[in-house]
Amino acid sequence: MGKVNYLLVDADILPQVYIKVIKAKNLYASGEASSATQAAKMAGISRSAYYKYKDKIFEYSKQSGDTATVYAKLKDNAGVLSSVMNHIYKSGANVLSVNQSIPVNSVADVSITVSISQMNTQTEDLLDKIKATAGVISAELI
Repeated sequence: MGKVNYLLVDADILPQVYIKVIKAKNLYASGEASSATQAAKMAGISRSAYYKYKDKIFEYSKQSGDTATVYAKLKDNAGVLSSVMNHIYKSGANVLSVNQSIPVNSVADVSITVSISQMNTQTEDLLDKIKATAGVISAELI
């Protein structure tokens, strides 16, 4: 098999079938369509067109470049992580992943990766609010 080449192309110049395949994939992935057949029908393409292109066409997402990770040490008390997540929610950041260790000596290490592209506050202000939260021992932003 030859070398795989990828191109980033403006969707406006592509045949509509490609756009409809992306729409069908999104409908199926979101659960709006319960099957690939239903997703294809909803997007206005044949099932065979969906299967022909579904593994070859992907939607571009800029999300990966605008991320930050909060590393924190939290007391093992009910609601501490929830309070931290509430500050993140109020800042307009979107949580991408949360990893928490098993508490040792009543302290858990937590890393929260967020998309910061839609934040309505500065990252340092968010970090200050997290640090001021009851039960947060330490927090840093990477």
